[in-house]
Amino acid sequence: MAVEGTTGRVTRRRLRTRARLLDAAFAVFAAKGFGRVSIEEVCEAAGYSRGAFYSNFATLDELFFALYRQRADLIAEQVAGALAVDGTDLDVPASVDRVTGILLLDVDWLLVKTDFLVHAARDPAVARSLLEHRERLRRAIAGRLARAAGHTRLPAVLGDADGAAHAVVAAYDGVTVQLLLDKDVEHARAWLKQLLTALLTDGSGTPG
Repeated sequence: MAVEGTTGRVTRRRLRTRARLLDAAFAVFAAKGFGRVSIEEVCEAAGYSRGAFYSNFATLDELFFALYRQRADLIAEQVAGALAVDGTDLDVPASVDRVTGILLLDVDWLLVKTDFLVHAARDPAVARSLLEHRERLRRAIAGRLARAAGHTRLPAVLGDADGAAHAVVAAYDGVTVQLLLDKDVEHARAWLKQLLTALLTDGSGTPG
């Protein structure tokens, strides 16, 4: 029994250590960029030794991928939750409000995500990981639009719910590029809201 208790404490402590390393890495990567950060800098920011780092991650790349997965999974879950609020009928303007409030988290996340995108563009294995997470987000959006298909008509130019979901993700990607440059989160949120409303309705807020 004592051994089990000790094991539980060790596991919890390791989980806390991992979480602190990920939080510290997020701040350091956002400030300096992937490829310009050392393991020592992450350890210093987290208040741990290299030993603590290597007990959780084999390489800095592995930590970076874990950080991206953690944040991307959270966003996909939040988007799915925001889209599930309405009943069978889809209130497009209300859903757009909720989704835009969730997608545009902060500039630091976009900096880290952009670093990951550039890294993925040069490494097929990393690209597959990124595509899997983007697909999860797209499926969450497409699934919600498909469930409302009998009650909410999307503009014909988008094709089906899958096409509409691709358009939503593309609009988000475009707006975030501008956000990275001007750092104006409120303007980006308002612009994304306008784009998504125009995409998913006839432009007046009424589904096509």
